[in-house]
Amino acid sequence: MDVSVDTVGTEAGAARVTWRRARKARLVLALSHGAGGGIEARDLRALAGALPGHGVTVALVEQPWRVAGKKVAPAPKTLDTGWRGVWPALAGPGLPVIAGGRSAGARVACRTAAGLGACAVLALSFPLHPPGRPEKSRAAELLGAGVPTLVVQGGNDPFGKPAEFPEGAHELFEVPGGDHGFAVPKRAGIGQDQAMRLLTDAVTRWIVSLGSLG
Repeated sequence: MDVSVDTVGTEAGAARVTWRRARKARLVLALSHGAGGGIEARDLRALAGALPGHGVTVALVEQPWRVAGKKVAPAPKTLDTGWRGVWPALAGPGLPVIAGGRSAGARVACRTAAGLGACAVLALSFPLHPPGRPEKSRAAELLGAGVPTLVVQGGNDPFGKPAEFPEGAHELFEVPGGDHGFAVPKRAGIGQDQAMRLLTDAVTRWIVSLGSLG
């Protein structure tokens, strides 16, 4: 697996892309972080470690506000601007690109997928609503993605448990007992490493089902 880092200029500032390249890549999975963390999140690390071995190049995208060292994410419109600015670099290898991200990054991927020509969306810990505020639903963003979509959600995510998600064209995979960061308690009956294997295996199966890996 080849690893490299690029800085990409956008209208929102300089973004950073950490590439984990597959030797015989058939597609690119672009993943961005949430509003409260970076690309070191356990699910992003797990996917970046596992998928290159299956012919998937993983691009971990750091939004300009993170690169600039800011602590608070900007407005959704600015996040979308940063993501759109990185997209030409993500599509540069000439391979199909799955747009993805966790939490706020998943929202960005859903909002912009159709316009950018993404072949699919991977939504990790999609924040369906603020904790304790189910009436503030963001389901329209998810349902409006316009491309095949997989939601991977912790069973105990306060931003939206799997049973709360509306029916739609998307698929949904539950990580048993997982919270918004996919941390699992002992009572979940699975360890943290097993939880990440379940996640990476589910994403791999989904990608294969898209026909991208043959």
